[in-house]
Amino acid sequence: MLNAHPEVKSKIDKLWKMFWEGGIANPLTAIEQMSYLIFMKRLEDMDNQQKNSAQRRGQSYTSIFKGQDNCRWSHWMHFDAETMLKHVREVVFQFIKELKGEGNFYSESMKDAVFLIPRPSLLQEAVKIIDELNISSQGIDIQGDIYEYLLSEISQSGKNGQFRTPRHIIRMIVELVDPKLGNKICDPACGTSGFLIGAYNHILKENTDPESMEYDEDGAPHKLIGDKIVDKKHWNFLWNKTFYGYDFDTTMVRIGLMNMVLHGIGNPNVRYADTLSKSFRERNLYDIILANPPFKGNVDRSDIAEDLTITGKSKTPKTELLFLNLFVNMLIPGGRCGVIVPDGVLFGSSNAHVEIRKMILEKCGLEAIISMPSGVFKPYAGVSTAVLVFTKGEKTGKVWFYDMQADGYSLDDKRTKIEQNDIPDIIEKWKTRNKNKQPKKGEKWLWVDYEEIKKNNFDLSISRYKPIEYEEIQYEKPEMIMRHVSELEKEIERNIEEITNCLNTIK
Repeated sequence: MLNAHPEVKSKIDKLWKMFWEGGIANPLTAIEQMSYLIFMKRLEDMDNQQKNSAQRRGQSYTSIFKGQDNCRWSHWMHFDAETMLKHVREVVFQFIKELKGEGNFYSESMKDAVFLIPRPSLLQEAVKIIDELNISSQGIDIQGDIYEYLLSEISQSGKNGQFRTPRHIIRMIVELVDPKLGNKICDPACGTSGFLIGAYNHILKENTDPESMEYDEDGAPHKLIGDKIVDKKHWNFLWNKTFYGYDFDTTMVRIGLMNMVLHGIGNPNVRYADTLSKSFRERNLYDIILANPPFKGNVDRSDIAEDLTITGKSKTPKTELLFLNLFVNMLIPGGRCGVIVPDGVLFGSSNAHVEIRKMILEKCGLEAIISMPSGVFKPYAGVSTAVLVFTKGEKTGKVWFYDMQADGYSLDDKRTKIEQNDIPDIIEKWKTRNKNKQPKKGEKWLWVDYEEIKKNNFDLSISRYKPIEYEEIQYEKPEMIMRHVSELEKEIERNIEEITNCLNTIK
C-alpha cells in the first residue's frame, strides 16, 4: 500500500495535480495516460529483468526492443520537451500499441488507444516524476499499489466505484484456491488484472527454488524465475494459454493488459466483454476463477443471459448474485472458485439470495467462508465482505468458517501497517483443516455441517453458528468474602468514631 511509501504517494499526488492543471481532468483518462508512461518506463526495466532471468535459467533471450532501441525509456527521457513529445507520440506510442503484433487481444484492445498528453512541458515533467518513482527498485508490486491509489480517484469522483483488491488479500485468496501449472484461469471482472497476476506469481513461486526467492515486508515473494519449469511447452502454455480476463470498461482492459505484460505474461488474453449479458457465451471452460466482481447497483434485466436466472422464474438484477451464478457456469466440473462478495450475500432473505446460496451448497462443494472486517477496502469502500471458496459439482458436506478480525493494516482510512494479522493463521489453519475437527478455545475458525446450514434457511454468516463464549467469573470462597465484610465493618466503625471525635472537638 502506498501509505508505506509516502515519497511515492507524494509524487503521484504531484502527477495528479499536473495532469489536472494540464487539461486532463477526467480521472480515468488521466490514469490511462499515466499508465502509458509507466508502461514505457517499465518495459525497459522488465526487458532487463527477463534477460537476467533467462540467463539464470540458461536460456537465450531476444529483447522486445530488438531493432528499436530508440523506443527505450533511457534513450529518449532526456530529450528536450518539444522533441520528446513528437518522439513519444509518433514513435514510442506506436511501438507499445504494436508490441504484440496483430491478431491478439492486446493489439485488438490497443488499436483504439490515443496519446492525449497535449503539452511538451507536461510530458517532460511527468516523465521526470515517473523516472524518480524508481518502481523497479521499490518492488514490482508497487506498480499495483500505484494503480490502487490512482483508482481511488475514480471512486471519489463517483465513477462506478472501481477499486483494486489489496495485494495481500489477493495473495490470501490465491493461496486458498491454489492454482496449478496447466490450469486455465479466469477473472470475469478483471479490472487491472490483479488476481491474474497473483495467480501467475503463485504458480511461479511453486516452481521456483526457495533459495532463489526473496520476500518483502508484506510477505510477497520476489525473484520468481520458475527454474523448475524446464519444458518449453509448459512455459508456452503459462504465457499464452493460462490467463483470461474480461472487463466492461475498455480503459481498464488496456490497463489490465499492460499490467500483465509488465509482470512477464507474454500473451495475456484480456478483452472487453459484459460478462453478464446475452452476448457472452463462455461456459464450462475454466479450471479456476478468481474475482472481486463489482457489487454496486443493478443491471438491465432485459440483457441478462438466460442461464443466469436464479429463482427459476425471474432474473435478479443484483450483480453480486448474477456473478456467482456466472462463475459456476463458467467453471468446468471440478473447477474451483475464490470470490469476494458483500456480506449481504451470506444472509440476505430475498428469494434470489436464498436460492443462490442453496445452489452453491447443493451443486458445488462450498469449502470455505472467510468473513473480512469492513475496513479491508478503505478508503475506497467501507462495505463488509467475505471470501467464498467452492468447487463445481461436489455437493457440500461441511463448510470451514473463519472470522478474520485483522489483516495486518489499520481498518481506518489511513490503513497503516500493524502487527495484528490473521492472514498467516488463515493460511496455516486452511492447509491443516482436515486434521482439526474442533477449534480450541479462542480460535477464530469452525466447521458447520450442511444439514445445520439448511435448517437455518441456508444462512452463511458466521455469527449464526459461532458459539457465544461467556467469560467464567471467578468468585472467592465464602469464608474469604465474610472476612472482607468483617474488615470493612471495622473500618466503617473506625471512620465513624473519627468523625464523632472531630465533631466533639468543634463543639
